[in-house]
Amino acid sequence: MSEVARIIEALIFLSPEPLAIDELSRATECGEDEVRAALAEIAPRYEPGVRGIALKELAGGYTFASEPVADEAARRLFGRVRLAKLTQAQAETMAIVAYLQPLSRPEIARIRGVNADHAVAALHEHDLIEESGRSQFGAALYSTTSTFLKLFGLNSLEELPDITRFDPSPEEASELRERLLKAGEARAGSDPQAA
Repeated sequence: MSEVARIIEALIFLSPEPLAIDELSRATECGEDEVRAALAEIAPRYEPGVRGIALKELAGGYTFASEPVADEAARRLFGRVRLAKLTQAQAETMAIVAYLQPLSRPEIARIRGVNADHAVAALHEHDLIEESGRSQFGAALYSTTSTFLKLFGLNSLEELPDITRFDPSPEEASELRERLLKAGEARAGSDPQAA
């Protein structure tokens, strides 16, 4: 293995965050093409299924990650605390931010049809979203973070599933329809039993 490849392997090993090609280029004082060649040299050694560690491209950079086969053993050994599952409100808010970012709390609340303050605060606390500017009215705008990309196994937002291809099952469509009707009735202040 070349010296540059060994250095890059060490830097990726030492970094707690994925390292972008331009960062590796600056650190090694090599051109980006040389960094890409070194990564290509390293990659076969860390192919999935070859070792317990894989070279992953996540959040716009490169990182080492344990193979899924080691997850249970690692949890038992290290007692890793995993991010709690998202509540329904947090999952809805996360999806809205991921697909429509940047947007403000009032915009999120308008789309969801209910107050989104708690969901936004929880997602912000878990570092899944962050403030990314201000609207023309001064409200904080929110966007996803690199933590979001890492936790969802994405290299970039372009890898999000195409929302236009969402094809709900009849049960999912019925549940969505019911929820939308209830939300609409609640917003209108009407009692569905009164009609």
